[in-house]
Amino acid sequence: MTRVLVVDDESQIRRALRTSLEAHGYEVRTASNGEEAIVAAAETALDLVFLDLGLPDLDGTDVIRRVRSFSDVPVIVLSVRDRQADKVAALDAGADDYVTKPFGMEEVLARLRAALRRSPADQAEPATLTFGALAVDLGRRLVTLDGERIHLTKTEYALLEALVTNPGKLLTHQWLLRRVWGPGYANESHYLRVYVRAIRRKLGDHASAPRLILTEPGVGYRWIGDESPQPAEPPPSP
Repeated sequence: MTRVLVVDDESQIRRALRTSLEAHGYEVRTASNGEEAIVAAAETALDLVFLDLGLPDLDGTDVIRRVRSFSDVPVIVLSVRDRQADKVAALDAGADDYVTKPFGMEEVLARLRAALRRSPADQAEPATLTFGALAVDLGRRLVTLDGERIHLTKTEYALLEALVTNPGKLLTHQWLLRRVWGPGYANESHYLRVYVRAIRRKLGDHASAPRLILTEPGVGYRWIGDESPQPAEPPPSP
């Protein structure tokens, strides 16, 4: 079932959207402020977010930017703000669409379906990602460098997989910890330092002159090996 998060500080709007979306077969979660929305996006496998901009704690554009630091989930803004500057700011922050209140439910549903069709989650992931001499076989969980197998522990591989499947994105400490270790490890950033150091050593990367993993001090890590990884070419037929 498609899982949707509705973020709005007005309870009647949350109820109305929830009722209509559930009637059309969607699973709906709600949040009344920006911090709740960010936590929900980090801890829940969401397919789409409806987001109001006028939240009591954070502006909606800030919520979009923070969510975009760790997720590609489609975000559709539902806002009373109708100025072009507001729409451009939200879209530049990473929103996928913008609907002005008041809105018709049929339009909202149509925008939802269109966003889901565009979602990267619907696209097949290449079986193997290559970054120069480095190849990560996602299907077989196999890593090679210059054709030689690199032996990684289960945790090291899970962390590397999280990085290489999100190239160029700033992945926060909290997102990586939840992704690799689980929701109870959001504050153990020292785990990341130890494991990133081990991965760098095995891949010949260096923190002082990174080619693969870039440290964003106090925030997280970014995979810079290649922001547009290429699927490995199959061997030629005999």
